[in-house]
Amino acid sequence: MSSSLFLTLLLIVGVILFAPPVRRALISDRLLKIFRKILPQVSQTEQEALDAGTIWWEGELFSGSPNWYKLLAYPKPKLSPQEKAFLAGPVEELCRMLDEWTITRELHDLPPHVWQFIKANGFFGMIIPKKYGGQGFSALAHSEVVMKISSRSGTAAVTVMVPNSLGPSELLLQYGTDEQKDHYLPRLAQGLEVPCFALTGPEAGSDAGAIPDTGIVCYGQFNGDEHVLGIRVTWEKRYITLGPVATLLGLAFKLRDPEGLLDGPEDLGITLALIPTDTPGIKIGRRHFPLDAAFQNGPNSGKDVFIPLDWVIGGRNGVGYGWRMLVNCLAVGRSISLPATSTGAAKLAARTSGAYGRVRVQFKTPIGRFEGVEEALSRIGGNTYIMNAARVMTAGAVDLGEKPSVISAIVKYHLTERGRQAINDAMDVHGGKGICLGPSNYLGRNYQQIPVSITVEGANILTRNMIIFGQGAIRCHPYLLKEIGAANDSNAVRASKNFDKALAGHAAYTLSNGVRTFLHGLTGGTLASAPGSVAPETQRYYSQLTRFSAAFAFLADISLLTLGGALKRKERISARLGDILSMLYLCSAALKRFEDDGRPAADLPLMHWSIQDALYRMQQAFEGLLDNFPGSAIAARLLRFMVFPLGAAFSPPSDKLSHEVAKLMLSPSEARDRLTEGIFIPDSADEPLNILEQALQCAEVCDAVEAKLRAAVKTGRIPAEGEERISAALKQRVITANELELMAGMKSLRRRVIMVDDFPPDFGTTLAPAPESAPAVTPVPADA
Repeated sequence: MSSSLFLTLLLIVGVILFAPPVRRALISDRLLKIFRKILPQVSQTEQEALDAGTIWWEGELFSGSPNWYKLLAYPKPKLSPQEKAFLAGPVEELCRMLDEWTITRELHDLPPHVWQFIKANGFFGMIIPKKYGGQGFSALAHSEVVMKISSRSGTAAVTVMVPNSLGPSELLLQYGTDEQKDHYLPRLAQGLEVPCFALTGPEAGSDAGAIPDTGIVCYGQFNGDEHVLGIRVTWEKRYITLGPVATLLGLAFKLRDPEGLLDGPEDLGITLALIPTDTPGIKIGRRHFPLDAAFQNGPNSGKDVFIPLDWVIGGRNGVGYGWRMLVNCLAVGRSISLPATSTGAAKLAARTSGAYGRVRVQFKTPIGRFEGVEEALSRIGGNTYIMNAARVMTAGAVDLGEKPSVISAIVKYHLTERGRQAINDAMDVHGGKGICLGPSNYLGRNYQQIPVSITVEGANILTRNMIIFGQGAIRCHPYLLKEIGAANDSNAVRASKNFDKALAGHAAYTLSNGVRTFLHGLTGGTLASAPGSVAPETQRYYSQLTRFSAAFAFLADISLLTLGGALKRKERISARLGDILSMLYLCSAALKRFEDDGRPAADLPLMHWSIQDALYRMQQAFEGLLDNFPGSAIAARLLRFMVFPLGAAFSPPSDKLSHEVAKLMLSPSEARDRLTEGIFIPDSADEPLNILEQALQCAEVCDAVEAKLRAAVKTGRIPAEGEERISAALKQRVITANELELMAGMKSLRRRVIMVDDFPPDFGTTLAPAPESAPAVTPVPADA
């Protein structure tokens, strides 16, 4: 090829690529027509869900080149003095008042004095500003309160979290009229109103946009006035938490205006209203029975219930905007409540399983030192570490003013699932102790009730397969939303220009991510960016996350290009892409936690385990995606070569690392306290958790005594077995009388720890007798 011909071709390509008018005529306008054909149909409710919330760190992860300095610059979330005092005072006192066995077995509800305490101490008004009489707490404080209560009582945790999550308070704060706020917020803050929110029903669960409940705009009679503009509403709802005892019902329904009384379209859309439950026509009070839980939950319904128009949240201006209100509020509420309860359960599992593994002895060895039990303990510890990291970082985002809709789906799904794993592992460690219910079982109710958190606020199967990537791909992608906006623009000239500009950026973005994916794969990620200011032990993790961020962004684009609108129906492809994005976020949170905590060396095993586990899961998600990539097998092999040119690089955490994590959980230490910080640890002598804590402390002290006995046996000074062993040890002054007393105390404590409750043959209502007071533990002098 002559040089003149080559230059001519180069000039033509340059004009096409860098001269927008030419590029639009030859490329962009043609692709715009194709794009409009393959663009999936988006319903109004789907569009409002896509528009909800804000984009935060997940946008950086979607970029293919995260700015780690930006992540590290976010301030560490902190509690105010007032919030700390509330946790140390009313929350601690509430936890002492709670007996989950009695609540769930006998009362099937919180006792009246507990209800009164919750109302009188402002638990229902944590998110309500102080000017309305509320606590005005941060999202972090809200999370800490719910987490602590959940470690004591799931019933109380749900009761407290619902009024502070998706419900009337949040909706009023964001969308209520001044009159609605002034009337209801002080009453909600003082506990004079018990709120609930009725969205789901028999025919509309996860597909809440399909609610059949209807309202008709009309004139009716109200408070003696014969001609009041209002709505006649008919509904049937199910699964409504606090519904049976609510005094104020938040209701979602589809509103129609067949007579044109509001001068708008006939179908006005989903609308939300606040209705006092004593309004004539409302049926409320019956209960569901969710997995032996005792929180109030039940159905309600109404037939042709007339309400004035000003009961619509936001008044007349709020008509038809209900779905937008809901998804915006859900972006915040889902970020806090369920991640907090799941983390509380995981921390309880970590603290109790480590202690039980040290105290429970089989084959003359604490069971926590068996390799099989170590494996379960390491999962509990690693999961708890990364769960708390994600919980705190997400709450911090909300406190920065974010409404992280994509992140809220990530933490809702992954923290509830990891919470389930932690509780399952804890049950395995505890064995018979875990499966026999009774007052001394501190795990059983958590195990029974964990599916509740899996199901509510977006069922986990739906969240993973349809929401995380389905919403994240459009919201977080730097160009896709712009292209969709241009495709939907009715102005042809503006649409052409905007689409061309977005398309050019999109092409460069995909190409650069593809090149970087391959180069990072060839070099094992060693050339990927990592901040120089972080701990040396973590720098390689930042590099690997940068590598996987580029690969994720590249494969996400290829998937969108290959499948177009059909990706919406390819749920498993979407789920695996969502898993990758989720692991990127969880790893980011764990790395930030390690830095925010001051890089404690003792926490290194937990940090390493949690990130290595997440990297391995991420690799599995990539492999599952590539193994099942639709279309040409050759294309799938080429993509695999680009992402993993040297083969799979990551393995699960090693046995050695798992041993270090388990070892950390088996002994009292600052690292163990940090891992389980924020849960309720009772100090009453008869409390099962306190007995377990005493037994762990005593076991640590007795280790030194046992070591002296073993040494004496080895030298032949005392017999190896039998009662003579102890008496001989005392006579030979191998141990002191004080140490002998400690060993007797340890034996008694161990028995109390491993014992389970028993009942009369017919079970009846009689509980097992309260255990005896735990013997005092006398510390061994340092020179003993």
